[in-house]
Amino acid sequence: MELNHTYLLPAEPTIADDEDYKCAIDISDMALDSVTLLICPCGLVGNGAVLWVLGFCIRRNPITVYILNLAFADFTFLLFMLTSALLNILDNISCFPSEFLSYLRPLWLLSLRGYNMGLYLLTAISVERCVSVLCPLWYRCRRPEHLSAVMCALLWALSISVIAAVTSLCLLCQHEHCQLALISMYVLNFLIFAPPMVISNVILFIKILCGSQHHQPKKLYIVIFLTVLFFLIFAVPLSIWNFLQQFNYVFDQSQIFFLLACINSSINPFIYFLVGSCRRHCSLVSLKVAFQRVFEETVVTTISS
Repeated sequence: MELNHTYLLPAEPTIADDEDYKCAIDISDMALDSVTLLICPCGLVGNGAVLWVLGFCIRRNPITVYILNLAFADFTFLLFMLTSALLNILDNISCFPSEFLSYLRPLWLLSLRGYNMGLYLLTAISVERCVSVLCPLWYRCRRPEHLSAVMCALLWALSISVIAAVTSLCLLCQHEHCQLALISMYVLNFLIFAPPMVISNVILFIKILCGSQHHQPKKLYIVIFLTVLFFLIFAVPLSIWNFLQQFNYVFDQSQIFFLLACINSSINPFIYFLVGSCRRHCSLVSLKVAFQRVFEETVVTTISS
């Protein structure tokens, strides 16, 4: 069975051959790819700003270690999507068979590393903050000092291992092996990582609403809740679409799922800034001040508790 690359690439070439070899440009595909091409640079700049401010301008703490890794994962994913959208637009207007699109297959598989890493990191952040609310004394006194760094290293190792296995099976083996590898990857994402992330955020949301945690960092929890919410809205559809592709479910305009994933990877820096800026009406603050209000709030709260 020939390997069908529709589930590996953002889009397939749209070429219409007739006697005069006139090409048909898909306007809807062009529009979606053009919007993606506009969103990705904004996300790259935003995540780059997060990497710079949290990496060099703000005192490092457990939560910023996770956020730095999340920004890097989103940055790598957006780099691929920017290249993919550009090549798809060029292919759509070139009117010639595009052999170079076949090179996007390994790049797309590698980009799943950053996509999956976003889910893994959001799960780790959510579970850790939930533990800090449910077991505050243990969290303040017994939490290992380098837990965040160790967790990020383990999650990167897991993400790289999963994608290495999927890439090798999809590029070197038959379609059935690739299909099984992708299904296994999404089962891991949906059944192992997604449920703890959702459950932890529900618990956090209930705890904060009940008002029993007077000393908890509210801005940080708002950021975590919004980040997870937008991930479920914008990023999960891509996983669902790609999972259903393995069972030959065909959807028109698949680029919409990649566009939504790009929005998810681009929106986090703006969430950090907007939540950190919300103190007084019409007050403009720098990125550093906004991020300090969000990510250093947890340190101040812990000390005051």
